[in-house]
Amino acid sequence: MWDFSTDPEFQARLDWVAGFVREEIEPLDVLFSGTAEPYDRDGEVFREVVRPLQAQVKEQGLWAAHLPPHLGGMGMGQVRLALLNEILGRSQWAPMVFGTQAPDSGNAEILAHYGNEEQRRRFLEPLLDGRIVSTFAMTEPQGGADPGGFTCRAVRDGDEWVINGEKWFASNYPHAAFVIAMIITDPDVPVHQGSSMFIIPKGTPGMAQVRGTGLGEEPIGEGAHAYLRFTDCRVPAENLLGEPGTGFAIAQTRLGGGRLHHAMRSVGQCRRAMEMMTERIASRSTRGGPLSKQQAVRQSLADTWIQIEQFRLQVLHAAWQVDRSRETGDPAHARLARLHISAVKAATPKTLVDVVYRAMHLHGSLGVSNELPLIRMWQSGPVLGVADGPTEAHKDVVARLLLQDAVPAEDRLFGSEHIPTRQAAAREKFAGRLKRLEEAR
Repeated sequence: MWDFSTDPEFQARLDWVAGFVREEIEPLDVLFSGTAEPYDRDGEVFREVVRPLQAQVKEQGLWAAHLPPHLGGMGMGQVRLALLNEILGRSQWAPMVFGTQAPDSGNAEILAHYGNEEQRRRFLEPLLDGRIVSTFAMTEPQGGADPGGFTCRAVRDGDEWVINGEKWFASNYPHAAFVIAMIITDPDVPVHQGSSMFIIPKGTPGMAQVRGTGLGEEPIGEGAHAYLRFTDCRVPAENLLGEPGTGFAIAQTRLGGGRLHHAMRSVGQCRRAMEMMTERIASRSTRGGPLSKQQAVRQSLADTWIQIEQFRLQVLHAAWQVDRSRETGDPAHARLARLHISAVKAATPKTLVDVVYRAMHLHGSLGVSNELPLIRMWQSGPVLGVADGPTEAHKDVVARLLLQDAVPAEDRLFGSEHIPTRQAAAREKFAGRLKRLEEAR
């Protein structure tokens, strides 16, 4: 039986989260609007404002919900995480308050899965406690998100690895206690066999920021996304995460769930934009009448609701596919989950851009001003179009997975749906009946 309901006990928890985010966290967005502020553990804002809110989340048993219970999380499946992230997506501060902010959530997951006891003690425990933040460095200036173009190398030298090369757009580096970086350790084999993942603590000699990069209208040279350069950077051998050559697999483990989290948080942003849109329509009059009487305006609102609902169900279905694949361990289910994750990733930026654009347009000049959050929300769309792999790459994954099951037509010229060919086959199949019909006439 198909069931789209949420069990009452978990719905009650979601209701608490919704009220808490609305009343206690959303105000932080207007008081402290800097993109890097939620990650500054040394700031007064974190100590005086964020820590007490995090304590309330922990009291509710909702801290780091994506992690298993033995690591202090709730062990939620992807469907429940999706429903939670839909609410957290309304505020840029909410993921930090709930211990699910990127890239820390993904870094915590791979440390939990692949880290040894010492790595977990040194890096995972303070990360889970919210005392530190981290950075994930994968993309490179010349290679972008294509691992096949990566040139940052690590060479083993005794009990150390020596790293040389560059990484691009390493988020939150200025505030990070450590970096997890994917580095090529064997250039003579394909990247999915020759890359490894390293933990590099802050202050390691040879790791330096070339410059900070911001988003949109942030000042040049500033921003929380670092252009990194490694020059004879020596890392102890014990800082290798997992086994040599497993970097690509570790990265995919990390990125899959994150793509669903980003998508459902985008649903939360879209819902907030639609709320603003609905309020505007109900409040505003133009050309002698209310906006609500304008058919084009009503159709724009209807298109927005329909697009959000379609996308929301797509994300929840993808989350269900992931949960099922983990329960069954069936490779076919895993492949389906991968298909749905990539499809969601490709759909996320367009949905966000479309919905927020309609809300901006309806608000006129106020919508594109710095007095409403819409322009900043809209900017998230293009960012999500390149984060965690560009849209085109994920569309290609979807197409290739679909083509794996494609069967060529017997008639390669006209295909299996050619009506004259089907008519001839149907006449042959029902020849006896057709003959009796003709005789009866």
